[in-house]
Amino acid sequence: MHAKCAALLQSLQSRLARMRPNGRMVRLPAVTTMPAAKATGIGKRRNFPVTARPAFGIAMAAARGMASCIARAPLIAALGTLILAQAWALWQAPAAWYPDAIQVRLAPGGAVTLGAADLAATRADAAHLQLRRDAAGAWHVLNLSSGRPAGVQRVGVDVRLAGALLSGAAAFQAGGAVFTVEQATPAFIIFQYAGHGWRYDGATLYRDGGAQPPCADAALGSRIAALWNRAVPRFATLSTPLAVGGHVHCGNRIGVPALPPGAATVARSNGHLRFAAGPFDDGGAALLTHGPSGVTDARRVEVPLAGVASLSVAGTRYTVSDLSGEVLTLAPARHVALYSEARTPDTASPAVSWHWRQRTPWWQAGTGQGRLAAGALTVAIVIALVIAPATALAGVPSSAAAIGPMAERMAVLSAAAIAVLAAGVAAMAAQRSGAPPAPALSLLLAVTGAALWLAPPGRITAPVGAALVLAMAGLLMQLELGLAAPDLAGLRHYHKTAALLAVGSAIAALWRLWRRRFARALDQRSAEWALAALTAIALAALGAQALWGDETGVFDVQPVELAKLALAALSAHGLALHLGGRPERGWRWLALAAPALLFCALLAMALVYVDDYSPLILLAVWAGCIGLAYAAAARRVLLGCGLVAAALALAVGIWALHSGGPGVLARLPQSFYADRFQVWLAPADHPHTGQQWLQGARAIAAGGWLGADRMLGLRTAGMPDGAAAGIPAVQDDFAPSFFMYRHGLLCALLLWAVQAALLGGLLRQAMACHRRAVLAQGFRPAWRERLHCFLLCGGAAFLFGHFLLSWGTNLAIFPVMGQPMSFMSAGGSHVLFFLCPLLAVSMDAVQPS
Repeated sequence: MHAKCAALLQSLQSRLARMRPNGRMVRLPAVTTMPAAKATGIGKRRNFPVTARPAFGIAMAAARGMASCIARAPLIAALGTLILAQAWALWQAPAAWYPDAIQVRLAPGGAVTLGAADLAATRADAAHLQLRRDAAGAWHVLNLSSGRPAGVQRVGVDVRLAGALLSGAAAFQAGGAVFTVEQATPAFIIFQYAGHGWRYDGATLYRDGGAQPPCADAALGSRIAALWNRAVPRFATLSTPLAVGGHVHCGNRIGVPALPPGAATVARSNGHLRFAAGPFDDGGAALLTHGPSGVTDARRVEVPLAGVASLSVAGTRYTVSDLSGEVLTLAPARHVALYSEARTPDTASPAVSWHWRQRTPWWQAGTGQGRLAAGALTVAIVIALVIAPATALAGVPSSAAAIGPMAERMAVLSAAAIAVLAAGVAAMAAQRSGAPPAPALSLLLAVTGAALWLAPPGRITAPVGAALVLAMAGLLMQLELGLAAPDLAGLRHYHKTAALLAVGSAIAALWRLWRRRFARALDQRSAEWALAALTAIALAALGAQALWGDETGVFDVQPVELAKLALAALSAHGLALHLGGRPERGWRWLALAAPALLFCALLAMALVYVDDYSPLILLAVWAGCIGLAYAAAARRVLLGCGLVAAALALAVGIWALHSGGPGVLARLPQSFYADRFQVWLAPADHPHTGQQWLQGARAIAAGGWLGADRMLGLRTAGMPDGAAAGIPAVQDDFAPSFFMYRHGLLCALLLWAVQAALLGGLLRQAMACHRRAVLAQGFRPAWRERLHCFLLCGGAAFLFGHFLLSWGTNLAIFPVMGQPMSFMSAGGSHVLFFLCPLLAVSMDAVQPS
């Protein structure tokens, strides 16, 4: 026993030596050898029998664990309440049925027209497509919708049943305008019209050898995209369609006075140029192509179903089977309509019959790959739940004697994190296969992901606790939105957010365990290599979005979130080096040029792909907040006063603009954003363009203080609600409006308090890091603390910008802007690439005890 005490003191002395920045040893009392006579005296009477030591250790660990739980009682109570609220919503959800299989019976030579009532597709037209069988019995599909054309999938390639390929065509026609083709290849087309020679390559339209000037109503982003397309090689150009219609030849537009602008388009599609109806097509003008095989109607495209794996109709995907007989079977997925009873609608065609299945919130229903992925998810969640009690014991700092050495505790925690990570990946695979897991499994997955933040190493911080509460509140709202939606796809945001929360939490837990296992301080050179890699990945992802994506992202990922994290980290590194006074050898370009390059990339993406200026405002909020943090750290009083004065002037300007009324808009340019200002100032005068804001305002008014049911949403939890759930982009921009409608302003005040606690906790941690940096001895410890300080400030600035713009949009403080609210709105990439890394930095910035 005496030898163990001596070894413990020596280990403590070595740890204290590593913690001292000057490297001097802390002298501890020497341990002398105790005589044998004394060793058999009082000390012997205090020793417990060998058989009683494990029980005593477990009892002490349980007692200390109880004390730790009492200290975390408010957080545990809040999380438990929100988890029980989600379970209550699942329990109250009414029974709903949907068609699991749709069978179409046709004789050879027969045909049937199908629409929303026949296909259970909530977004389809009344007559969307036509199925027919030829004399030989082969099945064919004909598209009838010009606004939302159907599509087929063959060997992993999606083909839209709209438009006609221009390769090999002699001419194409839009209304009375005929365009004579001189040369047509998959890469470009050369044609004659109105006495001019035209050339189009999928990105730029040339008239008589030169590019046309931009249109007068062209936005700044489209002007920048046009300049980019002229300067770069073809493989790096941005796909920009050619529009037909209007009175003016400009930009990528050919004027045809008899047609509205954008009535027809020519654009890239799977490596070819395709002529199709445009977004403003009224269906009155003929859209034809003339070729060796005759005349082809660009609106009515028919293809055989042989070799087709699936059929997509207005967001609903149907797996095609049984093509050889008289009955064609379609298995719907995604946007499938829900019904209160298992009865085929009376408006359905007599040739159509449905096989019904009940929606199951508590277990998985489905077949094939979806059920296999859901089974793997269930196994992974069960493994995580089995390991959870061991992780709870490992969370007690003084329970080392009860649960074994540090290596064993680390192994248990690593196994739990890997199990949660596997469960999250399995959930994403199940959702991608078209058969997402049951909502109860997603709830368990979110709970296990949140539990990883409560496990060691390190103690939980106030920002992490507030973030977990906000995450559970956001999942509750996404679940209620999904259960209130009229189709199965309403729960997709809940499944995705829960899965990515688990994945991000598991990766953050593994990172913390790796740091604890090797116990290494952050090295500047290693940090610079990591920042360089993060910058390269972020810029490559932004480039991929520019080439192959749109404003919603690319490959189901939003690279802007990763770029925001990289921008905050690079700026924090640069400011930490600048304030250090004596920077060690490092990549100076990384501290100076990389943040500017990333900022310009984000600015370009905001101008090109987003329809409003909200990303610019978000970046301005971040820049102002990080400048204010630098002014406070460097004691630049004039800079801080200037930034505060600019913020106050901006607030006064917004108040003056709102008080001035519609007359103030006469001096603003007549652009898309001026229309939003008009809706903001006088929404009643714009019932169509202001429908989103008007519905949100009605929902807030109907909610009152206690929610629409006057019971804080307990009575209506899980119930369908087409009015509030039908607000445009309710899961993104207007999620707070639905929250106030369902739970009332009282719960909204609690939500504001938790958001303020999150921001305040991050700023408090940043101030503590700054104080430790001032007291640190040596450049490296000071640099590490300043890096944590400015990284926490940058993350808090982005969160503050999201909260400000989202609340301002929903409460009519600002015009409608497309920025989601962190934790509350649907945003899996925001959770995975920004929020979870920020919370991991918060846990890493805790001062060792």
